[in-house]
Amino acid sequence: MKAIKMSIVVCVLGLMSFTVLPTSSKSIDSIKDANGITWKSESIDLGEIPQNKPKEVDFEFKNTGKTAVVITNVKASCGCTATDYTKTPVQPGATATVKATYNAAAKGAFSKTVTVTTNADDAPKVLSFKGTVI
Repeated sequence: MKAIKMSIVVCVLGLMSFTVLPTSSKSIDSIKDANGITWKSESIDLGEIPQNKPKEVDFEFKNTGKTAVVITNVKASCGCTATDYTKTPVQPGATATVKATYNAAAKGAFSKTVTVTTNADDAPKVLSFKGTVI
């Protein structure tokens, strides 16, 4: 009986000693550094803005990666915001801009988002701006 218990303990300890080896020689950090974007600001407070005067918001970023970044899609959270962005590839070390133009037609507080999809990130980046139309 003791021999069986001892055999089970040895088997369990033996199984626990196995390790999982990575399937790739690249580290996670080197993959992450291949493409990268550093945003100057991901959220902008516009404060008070006048009614019936469109307000342009610039979200600037720098390509901190090692390959060109391409913006593949930019989508505003509502029809009251128009967007524009750099259409050409952004080379390593270069900067580019995503522009949002808010139609300040209705008085009151507002909070809007712009979703940016690039080849540098798996998930889209959500940028935001807010303020009060007076």
